[in-house]
Amino acid sequence: MALELLHPITADLRLARQLADIADAVSMEYFNSRDLGVYVKEDRTHVTDGDRAVEEAIRAKLAEERPSDSVYGEEFGTEGSSRRQWIIDPIDGTANFMRGVPIWATLISLVIDGRPEVGVVSAPALNRRWWGATGLGAYLDDDLADSDTATDRRIEVSAVSRLMDSQFSYGSLQYWLQNDNLAPIVECCETVWRSRAIGDFWPYMLVAEGSFDIACELDLEPYDMAALVPIVQEAGGTFTSIDGKEGPWHGSALATNGLMHDEVLEIFRRHARS
Repeated sequence: MALELLHPITADLRLARQLADIADAVSMEYFNSRDLGVYVKEDRTHVTDGDRAVEEAIRAKLAEERPSDSVYGEEFGTEGSSRRQWIIDPIDGTANFMRGVPIWATLISLVIDGRPEVGVVSAPALNRRWWGATGLGAYLDDDLADSDTATDRRIEVSAVSRLMDSQFSYGSLQYWLQNDNLAPIVECCETVWRSRAIGDFWPYMLVAEGSFDIACELDLEPYDMAALVPIVQEAGGTFTSIDGKEGPWHGSALATNGLMHDEVLEIFRRHARS
């Protein structure tokens, strides 16, 4: 009770973690299914029965617990109008999910007055869950299977301060090619110690854990990013778009340990098309 008086957001964080429990139970049932329904949306991206079922389950719980709050989800759009909005990506990494690759997660965020205040990223097939909330730090549970043991540990970004010593993730090369924006990625790859094309939520969580130092991607929606922001920031990192704008609203993401953020932004600015 004392913690909630000091940090009113704590009750929302507790609810977000409960939503993740619900989502994990639904998503794993579909992930293990032999007859998963897969469909192509109008934007040519895929959706599965699992995506829809997870979002429906989260929305049902929010309707009970926070009926006055707005909800914005990838599969069913926006419902309600409130300064408090829950942003949901039921399965981030649907392409992996439908092919049996365990790198996917449910992303849950509470945004208040346009600022992501709570973020939960739950990846049950990896047996990992991350969360963060403004003023409360960022944490990782890497043993979801053991509900009787507290396995949560606080996470922090790395102390790497030079690009030549850093690990860098750039998502799918295909998106950078399609957007005629490959030059900054090539320069980063030539400059850093090690680069990997890890996509979706995971490289941002690796930045928050201190395993990677830089992660970036193009062609993103707010539901791809909102839950990542509080976790990266509360771990001590910096999260902007690739042109330096704050928040998950600008179509791209750049997360770093903060020490090299301006330097990476400068690389993108140098190659920006006029």
